[in-house]
Amino acid sequence: MSARIATSLLRQSARPTAFPAARLAATASPLANPATFARIRLLSSDARKKIDDVVTKNPLVLFMKGTPSFPQCGFSRAVCQILEVNGVPEEKIVAFNCLEDQELREGIKEYSSWPTIPQLYIGGEFVGGCDIAIQMHQSGELEKLLVEHKLVEAEGKAEPGAEA
Repeated sequence: MSARIATSLLRQSARPTAFPAARLAATASPLANPATFARIRLLSSDARKKIDDVVTKNPLVLFMKGTPSFPQCGFSRAVCQILEVNGVPEEKIVAFNCLEDQELREGIKEYSSWPTIPQLYIGGEFVGGCDIAIQMHQSGELEKLLVEHKLVEAEGKAEPGAEA
């Protein structure tokens, strides 16, 4: 084996792995594979229910580091800025500071099968993290999603009662 191939294999094995729900479901039991079991943390049903309730009852939920008015990480700041640029008022953002709750910080990663924070949910669905929010903003998809869920007005549409 060449040194280049060995180095490549080492890099791949050192990368954190996300466990999509379909991949976990394909395994009969996480206990059947000790390597898989060691990497996942079983989210309690109570914690899962709390996250489900918050995500489904609010049109826009952001799990982040810090708060929308005081983000404590560049990626969280970027998602807040994208929401602001798209016209989402801060009062419509239901945000949770994952730095204040270690169980939430780890649990939200398992809940979404997404390894990083921030995590954006719109209309009860997981949208993604910072990179996906940026891509969706650049393509215009995010604005369409925000309009669809009545978080912002469609561009060019006058607000009710506004004079022409």
